[in-house]
Amino acid sequence: MPGDGVLGLAAWEWLQYGFMRQALLAVVLLSWLFGLAGSMVVNARMAFFSDAIGHAALTGIAIGSLLGLGNPLWAMLLFSIFLALAIVWVRRVAAASIDTVIALFMALAVAWGVMILSRGGGFNKYTRYLIGDILGISPQDLLGLAILALAATAVFYVTYNRIALTGFNSSWARSRGLKVGLWQGLFAAMVAAIVTVSIQWVGVLVVNSMLILPAAAARNLAADVRAYVWLTVALSLISGVVGLIASYYWATASGATIVIVAMGFFLLSLICKRR
Repeated sequence: MPGDGVLGLAAWEWLQYGFMRQALLAVVLLSWLFGLAGSMVVNARMAFFSDAIGHAALTGIAIGSLLGLGNPLWAMLLFSIFLALAIVWVRRVAAASIDTVIALFMALAVAWGVMILSRGGGFNKYTRYLIGDILGISPQDLLGLAILALAATAVFYVTYNRIALTGFNSSWARSRGLKVGLWQGLFAAMVAAIVTVSIQWVGVLVVNSMLILPAAAARNLAADVRAYVWLTVALSLISGVVGLIASYYWATASGATIVIVAMGFFLLSLICKRR
């Protein structure tokens, strides 16, 4: 019917724009990263950790501001990795629970970042990091994101079993001769890098949800570890693409819309799990 052709053209209208095509490539790369990292974060019961890293980016932005950097990405990245390694170290030597250690570090980092950025009422110009702007990603950004995706894939391929074991049961891993501190530190640094680099495009407020929800849904459905990882990546990719397209037609924030779609998959996974 004639109307079908019009509807078909309207459905693909968003691809006519270069910024939407670049955003689509970014979503594919981010979905792959979030799928790999999220599957391990949820398995290791460290969802709160990745949230802390995301919020700690505020302090990295503040440090970059103090140093006069036009783009605070490197300051964000270095501070987030430092904070991640500090959390892993304190977790090993302190008697406090991991939740307590993470909460203390997150509170300190967020308060420090807000305090510095709010000097002279200048916080408003950094609010874009709270929401993100994936539609503003550039070809240079895509190249950097692709390099990060390749590096993360190589690290996870080589170290997945060791990291998964140390996260699941550190005592057992230690009895098997694994250097628990080394593998936990490597994992923490990788998650910190993925979360921090992604923040400028998806925002501090939703980055952890984008990381956790597909993995949580996949865990409700998967029968084994291999299926769990691939299902996490698939759900992350579908949520990202559907959310991006929906945000175009609804004129909503892309990151938040992707999270709503991912939450829908999680709720469906609960229904399937009960049946």
